[in-house]
Amino acid sequence: MIKEVPNLQKFAEELKAEGFTHAVLLGMGGSSLAPDVLRHTFGSAQGYPELHVLDTTDSTTIKSVEDKVDLAKTLFIVASKSGTTIETVSQFKYFWEKVSSLGISDPGKHFIAITDPGTKLAEEGRNKGFRAVFENREDIGGRYSALSYFGLVPGAIIGAPIDKLLDRAQEMSKECGPDVEPKDNPGVWLGTIMGEMALAGRDKLTLVISPGIGTFGYWVEQLIAESTGKEGKGILPVEGETLGEPSSYGDDRLFVHLDMGSPEDKEMGQKLESLAQAGHPVVTLRLAGPTDMGGEFLRWEIATAIAGAILGINPFDEPNVQESKDNTNRLLKEYENTGKLPEPEPDITEDSISLYGYQGHTLTGALEAFLSSAKAGDYLAIMAYVPYDPEVEKPLQEARIQLRDALRIATTFGYGPRFLHSTGQLHKGGADNGMFLQVTYDEPQDMPIPGVPYSFNVLKRAQALGDFEALKGRGRRVLRVHLRGELVEALRQLQSLVQDAIKVRS
Repeated sequence: MIKEVPNLQKFAEELKAEGFTHAVLLGMGGSSLAPDVLRHTFGSAQGYPELHVLDTTDSTTIKSVEDKVDLAKTLFIVASKSGTTIETVSQFKYFWEKVSSLGISDPGKHFIAITDPGTKLAEEGRNKGFRAVFENREDIGGRYSALSYFGLVPGAIIGAPIDKLLDRAQEMSKECGPDVEPKDNPGVWLGTIMGEMALAGRDKLTLVISPGIGTFGYWVEQLIAESTGKEGKGILPVEGETLGEPSSYGDDRLFVHLDMGSPEDKEMGQKLESLAQAGHPVVTLRLAGPTDMGGEFLRWEIATAIAGAILGINPFDEPNVQESKDNTNRLLKEYENTGKLPEPEPDITEDSISLYGYQGHTLTGALEAFLSSAKAGDYLAIMAYVPYDPEVEKPLQEARIQLRDALRIATTFGYGPRFLHSTGQLHKGGADNGMFLQVTYDEPQDMPIPGVPYSFNVLKRAQALGDFEALKGRGRRVLRVHLRGELVEALRQLQSLVQDAIKVRS
């Protein structure tokens, strides 16, 4: 890829010269997370397009991005290793129709593809006259593709320092070489710690990330969860969970701090010192600056492979991801035949909240029964099929921390369907120590997907129902909460419900 840097930078300069003001990446999982990290870390250099990353089927989020860009000056990056990812294909169909309706003589010049050689997407890109089709090496797994075209093409488009990122990666490659003793090998010793700690019961790897590279945790989360969560084993990456007091944690944690020396890092370091004194293992990785992420991408990939070897699993497959996809496809087929999805009747409904999966006389009672199943070594995952919005996320993150402190178990938060391409593999393939709180809601607007008989809302609901079925089918503890009305207000009611259930339980 170092040899490709001049070509990628030239490509970006051409876009700049032609007046492109925005780029929208359509992709999921490994196709979207590294570009998202780069845009949050570096932003767009002067004169380069602003990048938006769409890794969702949420109609509100898609419309929000559409409203922020000038379609006539926007480049769409269609990124899919397989070329058939349903979310990406649906987004592409939608925006292809939007751009074509502008009357532009050559809509293909507003699109590029990043995919494996010979995929349907590569063929379609050529047939439709895409500006470029970048064919990645097919032996690179999606979650290991940050330093390939999948990460570097979007990085070049926003003017990110991809040359420096690759330089740091090359340095890390030498440090992790086969002739380096394991104790001096950054990837091997980190992976050994991860694997051995997991075998010893500390299988909740809690990421403490410097604010300057805060979204790096999203990428690490997918890498570890999808690589290690299988055959009843796994390491749970805990991302975005603010640090608490030692009393908030059980004996199942490993803390890793990516430290860039900021004042916030110093404050986090003091809290981690308290945790270390309380007996929790803490690892600190020091970075000189954000371009050191190039080396960290590689270090964590090597470490994850080493941890997988120690756990005795294959870190390069994802055998349980297909399960939810198959359920979604079956539900969509039923929708095509009947005009509706097979929604079950709720177990309980009060005000704007309905509950599925646990019996009880009241919502509080059912939620309390769900929470009462928590035991040492468990984790609770909040899986929210809601728009990407800080005001929407805030009550869910607050409820997450309340649950952690009350139950003394690890908690995670994921947007649906994004998490299906990330922690979803671990949820179904890992150990049976997960508790799953699925949140869905009645969306006020919807948008059709050209060429298919269902809309984005129907697709997203089918994905939620399909994953719920997959979890229930594996005997997992899963509770679905469905919200109606104004979303933030309904989420506040849910947060209050969580508080009440915690009080009853205590």
